[in-house]
Amino acid sequence: MHFLSPDLENYIQEHSEEEPRLLRELTRETHLKVVRPRMLTGHFQGRVLSMLSKIIRPMNILEIGTYTGYSALCLSEGLQKEGKLHTIDTNEELLGIQRRYFDKSGYGNQIVQHNGDAKTIIPTLDSVFDLVFIDAEKNEYPDYFELVMDKTKSGSIILSDNVLWSGKVVDTSSFTDKTTKLLLEYNKKLKEDPRVETVLLPVRDGLTLTRVR
Repeated sequence: MHFLSPDLENYIQEHSEEEPRLLRELTRETHLKVVRPRMLTGHFQGRVLSMLSKIIRPMNILEIGTYTGYSALCLSEGLQKEGKLHTIDTNEELLGIQRRYFDKSGYGNQIVQHNGDAKTIIPTLDSVFDLVFIDAEKNEYPDYFELVMDKTKSGSIILSDNVLWSGKVVDTSSFTDKTTKLLLEYNKKLKEDPRVETVLLPVRDGLTLTRVR
């Protein structure tokens, strides 16, 4: 669902930071070779992630949901020199394309790939994360959130993607849909949880910015 007219979306993109060449190449290859290319973060949201990471200057980043690596590369742009980004995905077939672009980017030695169930992997990570990006199975968002809360500190930022779910969160006819219902509950939880403060941004399909108190 487009929340803005195509003309306005184009204007916003044209007046934001340029998309790096490597990310344009990754976008093209993803569309040519990988199923469901609409899952890519894309130019505008990618620059939002990059800007947030540069403002935060994280030492440790956790990403849940790698896909072909676009968002990981954007988030890596703000990493400190000795920092690490841990990214988790269940699709083993995408590890090769991820690693190839990670290594091309210059952040390759700072990005650690994990393949498997995030709910199993997260508890094994021996890091405190300054920045977390949740963009995997929507039905697992509440579980991911609780797991990463144990791996953050006061001031850490947790980003949750697709929280507007193509506008279904305000479409009463969609409220019986399992994923829509869960996201409604998740959004409510983030608003009411006393451990955090939250603002929901109308970026692309909805991006929640949550700060740990």
